[in-house]
Amino acid sequence: MLLPFEELPEEFQNNAVKKYYDMLKIKKSSLALKRILDVTVSVILLMFLILPIIIISLCVKFTSKGPILYKQVRVTTYNRKFNIYKFRTMVVNADKIGSLVTSARDPRITGIGHFLRKYRLDELPQIFNVLKGDMSIVGTRPEVPKYVNAYTQAMYATLLMPAGITSLASIKFKNEDRMLEQSTNIDDDYVSIILPKKMHYNLLYLKSFDFKTDIYLMLKTVKEVLIH
Repeated sequence: MLLPFEELPEEFQNNAVKKYYDMLKIKKSSLALKRILDVTVSVILLMFLILPIIIISLCVKFTSKGPILYKQVRVTTYNRKFNIYKFRTMVVNADKIGSLVTSARDPRITGIGHFLRKYRLDELPQIFNVLKGDMSIVGTRPEVPKYVNAYTQAMYATLLMPAGITSLASIKFKNEDRMLEQSTNIDDDYVSIILPKKMHYNLLYLKSFDFKTDIYLMLKTVKEVLIH
């Protein structure tokens, strides 16, 4: 549910965000259906994926040192911070010995980590983030606070809705790690080149958001993963 505009965080109080806020304000029914869809789909997925989740957990546990799950602070609705859950695909303390963005040949990625990332299986635990209400199935991929601090005024509009597991931008940039393969400064290139392009699609999603769009993007994500 949208807060009154005057109650939004200070960084949201600008005309660029107001434009998207007004678009979403007239879609209250779609916003309510979105949460119902999220919970329903997550419960159904969990019934089918609980066994693969257990198997992947065991594989991560016995193939490299460290915890099964990787938790990282990300940003969701109204600039609120939360811990995102992923299967650990990198060595312990990877975020302290390199960039927060990874390339395809990043030496910090574990053997099984490459496989999990390729098929996006590392993101399965985010089903629990959705059930908790921190995330949605479809929505802007949550960024770390460092990159949110680099947002333009308009980009904050993407935080009017919950962060998502998948999005049009995620599909378009499914090979993001390969795009950054030749980068000499991954953080700078991500903020100056990749992030603005992804946000272009994220803002388009806000304009076209409705129940049918979310269903379409869910199905398109499944198709893209299977083709990949």
